[in-house]
Amino acid sequence: MNRRLTAVIQRENDGYVALCPELDVASQGDTIESARENLREALELFFECASPDEIHERLGEDVFVTQIEVAIG
Repeated sequence: MNRRLTAVIQRENDGYVALCPELDVASQGDTIESARENLREALELFFECASPDEIHERLGEDVFVTQIEVAIG
């Protein structure tokens, strides 16, 4: 069974950090692609190890990714 999850990837210093907000699982890599693949691996390991209750608890809500404009200065 497959499930589509969100991956938020952000540059951090000399690499990239990838976060899945639905499960609060993160990973990193030297490139966007490696950060994404490392996050996929971390998520697969999470699903292998986590109890059904923990999976259900973390996946309880929808995640919406959007942008917001704020005044600065």
